[in-house]
Amino acid sequence: MKFIDEARIEVHAGKGGDGASSFRREKYVPRGGPDGGDGGRGGSVYAIADRNINTLIDYRYTRIHRAKDGGKGMGKQCNGRGADDVYLRVPVGTVVTDRDTGERVADLAADGQTALLAKGGRGGLGNVNFKSSTNRAPRYAQPGEPGESRNLSMELRVLADVGLLGLPNAGKSTFIRAVSSARPKVADYPFTTLQPNLGVVRIGHEASFVIADIPGLIEGAAEGAGLGHQFLRHLARTRLLLHLVDVAPVEPGADPVKDVRAIVAELKKYDPALAAKPRWLVLNKIDLVPEADRERHIAAILRRLRWKKPHFVVAAISGEGTGALVSAAAEFLSQANADESQAA
Repeated sequence: MKFIDEARIEVHAGKGGDGASSFRREKYVPRGGPDGGDGGRGGSVYAIADRNINTLIDYRYTRIHRAKDGGKGMGKQCNGRGADDVYLRVPVGTVVTDRDTGERVADLAADGQTALLAKGGRGGLGNVNFKSSTNRAPRYAQPGEPGESRNLSMELRVLADVGLLGLPNAGKSTFIRAVSSARPKVADYPFTTLQPNLGVVRIGHEASFVIADIPGLIEGAAEGAGLGHQFLRHLARTRLLLHLVDVAPVEPGADPVKDVRAIVAELKKYDPALAAKPRWLVLNKIDLVPEADRERHIAAILRRLRWKKPHFVVAAISGEGTGALVSAAAEFLSQANADESQAA
């Protein structure tokens, strides 16, 4: 199935049913009076997170979703039938935004979480409600209220603990294959990865975390170069970013330090909060550097970057160095969970 992580839809809640204006007309009931019932409630539209759904593809092609109107009131004080609500099942991690106002309507981050997208109209009151000592034969009944209508955009933000960041061909897909059971396509040309991939990294029999691989980011992505920023939303929920860098690029004139700075600049353009997340440097493809030159080569990169945060040296294709990295990431996440529990 094609991965679809965004969609635009219209939702229209149902109109409330009109109240009835009627009177009792029975042979042996003099002065029967008003007996018009109330209109039924219009159907509402809800979104509900479902862990069994992985993409928004259903909403790419079915864009308009309507709930039914409430039934009209009737004589003999019979109320109209309320309309059924409509539930739109979406993947866990879906963010719903009002396109007209920019308001965030819902952030469905847990399985079964429900959010109201458009509220159904209230049914009108029948004329029996307006009977009084001074108005014994009211001929007025309320019309039903209209239901809400909204233009919405839905974005799927995958739920992952760790996100992989880097240029195309930095080795992100090879890395996720080395540390998890995920099997994304791997090739020797840029933009091999065209959609996000998730993998579960297991540490022993109990500890595990989810890692996300997104298509490569390049300089100028904010202006639409490459695949642009369209997949960076999938790193928004991560707690840790692993910034993979090719330490032995084959392109003439390529500079790992310049590449790192370009990615950081694009992150800041997209979302300063994402750029401020904990980010570790992962120097990949060390197996392509002569063993005698490795230490000097790595030291030169770190010195030029003035890098003081954690860094790791790996060869993803062979798995060299990946064990220490995933163990450190698991420990970081465990400590983050403990800190959150104490804060709560």
